[in-house]
Amino acid sequence: MATSAVNNSQAEQIYQSLNTTREKDVSVMNEAENRFLTLLTTQLKNQDPLNPMDNAQLTSQLAQISTVNGIEKLNDTLKTLLSGMTDSQAMQAAALVNRGVLVPGSSLALGEQGGIGGFELATAADEVTVTIKDANGLVVRTLSLGAQDAGIIPFVWDGKADSGAQAAAGNYTYSISAKNGTNTSTPSALAYGLVQAVTRGSSGLTLDVGTLGAFTMADVKQIL
Repeated sequence: MATSAVNNSQAEQIYQSLNTTREKDVSVMNEAENRFLTLLTTQLKNQDPLNPMDNAQLTSQLAQISTVNGIEKLNDTLKTLLSGMTDSQAMQAAALVNRGVLVPGSSLALGEQGGIGGFELATAADEVTVTIKDANGLVVRTLSLGAQDAGIIPFVWDGKADSGAQAAAGNYTYSISAKNGTNTSTPSALAYGLVQAVTRGSSGLTLDVGTLGAFTMADVKQIL
């Protein structure tokens, strides 16, 4: 099941852009409002009853104050929306604990049930080959996966070496090569791991994927 991580970076940029000048603008807006109200009151007190203040000017000034207040309210609303999005993202991330995910990486852990890996193809390929190596860099198994469509593709290694013997359990690495006609490419390798925990910090949510390390929600390419 592919996942598209909740990504609120664009909304955060908008909020940060608004919030950067908010603190200094608040005092300016308050001062402007106070001066406007003082001026308006003074004008009303001192205007000539036979020649009252121009309605168009008054309407324009009221509209300007209304616009300033509207921007401030919009900023507060956006802040509330961002807070809700963050909470929603945290709940989604918590649901990933103990789930298997594919994240950027080229390591492969071989256990009794075999090993799982994956890769991401930008375009369809006529032939995809996975080369698995041991800790010494020696080729243990070459898997021919045939033609594959573009996208995220997981694969399973049964643990057999090219010789037919059972490879020892442990950690391996792998590389991917793809051919499309006469063109060759190197798709991005994806490592499989279990999400151990979710951490919420100042920079956002971080997933602890065991020995693979820490990843963001955006790093998760597929949930298995």
